[in-house]
Amino acid sequence: MARLINTASAQMGPISRSETRRDTVRRLIEMMREAKARGAELVVFPELAFTTFFPRWLIEDEAELDSFYETEMPGPETAPLFEEAKKLGIGFNIGYAELVHEDGKKRRFNTAILVDPRGEIVGKYRKVHLPGHDEPQPGRTHQHLEKRYFEPGNLGFGVWRAYGGVMGMCICNDRRWPETYRVMGLQGVEMVVLGYNTPYDHTQHPDIDSLTQFHNHLSMQAGAYQNATWVVGTAKCGVEEGSNMVGQSVIISPSGEIVAMASTIGDEVITARCDLDIGKRYRETIFDFARHREPDAYRLIVERKGAVPPPM
Repeated sequence: MARLINTASAQMGPISRSETRRDTVRRLIEMMREAKARGAELVVFPELAFTTFFPRWLIEDEAELDSFYETEMPGPETAPLFEEAKKLGIGFNIGYAELVHEDGKKRRFNTAILVDPRGEIVGKYRKVHLPGHDEPQPGRTHQHLEKRYFEPGNLGFGVWRAYGGVMGMCICNDRRWPETYRVMGLQGVEMVVLGYNTPYDHTQHPDIDSLTQFHNHLSMQAGAYQNATWVVGTAKCGVEEGSNMVGQSVIISPSGEIVAMASTIGDEVITARCDLDIGKRYRETIFDFARHREPDAYRLIVERKGAVPPPM
């Protein structure tokens, strides 16, 4: 018998710097209602979904910087999203900037949570692969200062039993790294959900940046196929505070095929009927890890961080 999750990706258009959380949560609720009306049991929202993408600016006033972070989840301004989810009986995944006090110090993470249809948080993930820089770069019209405003996640790549299957999470740049999917694949992941904010000019090399849309899908399709899992990728996109960000939110099958894709660069809900058992066929044949993997041959992956060419 098929194990089906009717899944939605709720792409967001731009969020201005002046837009309040209350305004943004209203937009999220509107899309959540649309997803439910279309039969969805789970809706995937973007990375940093409650505010504009603030790492594009150098913010030196700590109080101003703190205003972009959530100190509790749900909090007074985000609670209506959880309440609506519980009322509708729909779960969701969403990303946000998290400010916590751990180990006796103030810590900042780029975080995502998985929430069940009762409005209860069942899993938390903190972004591991932070792109960009920790200091402003000369000549850039928009900075990318994630390394300044966040520290690498300390929770690893976990998986959770939810929605009748095994669920995993990652965030934005994580999707480009094969280790992300493989660590979850080795835990039997059946659906990976993720959000992203990806500017077209993130490398400042036109020959690379012109392929942003291609690379966006390439990384997620490869991760899905090579680990026999569904992947749902949701963008915040369009021209946000002068920065043009990629859309093309997708739902990808374990075959690597795109089964649904957004066609706009604004608020848009796409849906797909995801059969988790499709992945089982791949895990029992081409990607039967227990039969075909040779971990002893891969030791360099965890023993070395950067590339070291052989001697001349």
